[in-house]
Amino acid sequence: MEKYTEGIGRRKTSTARVRLYKGDKASTVNGKAVAEHFVSKKDSEKLLTRPLVVVGLEEKYYFTAKVLGGGMTGQIDAIRLGLARALYEMKPELKPALRKEGFVTRDPRAVERKKYDHVKARKKPQFSKR
Repeated sequence: MEKYTEGIGRRKTSTARVRLYKGDKASTVNGKAVAEHFVSKKDSEKLLTRPLVVVGLEEKYYFTAKVLGGGMTGQIDAIRLGLARALYEMKPELKPALRKEGFVTRDPRAVERKKYDHVKARKKPQFSKR
């Protein structure tokens, strides 16, 4: 059994469970290579591994991620947050460097719900005097 550090990341409706391992294997998302899972998203590999690059551990560690829900952007951001959380759980002294780059804070923005008598969340039907 391999030793790992785990971090949970969320963004919009996506949830990612990221496990960080020591070694130089290829990182995977849902059992597939990163480039294979995020086919149409250009530079997804760079976006995901950014926390590892910032702390200079991209050659020493790799990760596996299980991600559910949401779209591509939400999944990428959820994995990135989970990876950052796993990193600073493993080595707490990395937290200031990760915070400086903005990887520690969870993005709270989500889609606002639609209200009744409205067309969308805030858009109302057109008003007519006559």
